[in-house]
Amino acid sequence: MAHGLEAIDWSAPWLEPWRQAGQPLAAQTDAGQSCAAALNAAVPPVRFVPQAVLPAGEAYEAFIFRTGQVPTRDGLHDFFNGLCWLQFPQTKRRLNQLQAAQIAASGIQPVRGPTRDAITVFDENAAFFQGPDALWEALVAKDWHSVFATLRPLWAQVQLLLFGHALLEKLVAPRKPITAHVYRAQAASNSIADLDAWMAADLHADKLAGKPFAHLPVLGVPGWWPGNGDPAFYQDPGVFRARASHP
Repeated sequence: MAHGLEAIDWSAPWLEPWRQAGQPLAAQTDAGQSCAAALNAAVPPVRFVPQAVLPAGEAYEAFIFRTGQVPTRDGLHDFFNGLCWLQFPQTKRRLNQLQAAQIAASGIQPVRGPTRDAITVFDENAAFFQGPDALWEALVAKDWHSVFATLRPLWAQVQLLLFGHALLEKLVAPRKPITAHVYRAQAASNSIADLDAWMAADLHADKLAGKPFAHLPVLGVPGWWPGNGDPAFYQDPGVFRARASHP
């Protein structure tokens, strides 16, 4: 039924925040349930429905906003999207509100505008960073030597949570170039509930349109990939790219 979920390695360190909720649901799909049925069994804040329920010509985000139902296909992408709804209901609802407002104001255009594009990037590929100022500033500057060598001990003080469902999908088959759009969070605690509430309150269309993201090749995170214990791992300019200079 749910093609590809059997390939998820729930022992991967980036899946630690998702494991308790996600692994039993993935097992239900292995037993023959659809993704929508497995997700609905967890009593979600929305109702997951088959993709065929989405009316022709209606935007996916507008349909969710209008009905409280999320069209869901059987596969990794929509499974992780559903898992995000379970774990971060306030954040996902806020993103849907922002998308629906953009659609209501501008309609569906052949090319997404900068605001809708930024909201989509966040939804699909964001990671949440809570940690020391020095490490965040080096990450924004793409000062990779500081991020992964000089300041490497500071990673012990970091909570990095991968949120984007496309990002989680891509990491089922890990590759060095996979890169997250990192958003700095300053929630009161490291709990998912507090992070969810803080993020939902912090997200605004104008802020997202400014693309307030740092870029992070995920497998570079200390402890997340065996090969990155060797400094040579980071000497790959095709992955750990220098910050673009502007005249």
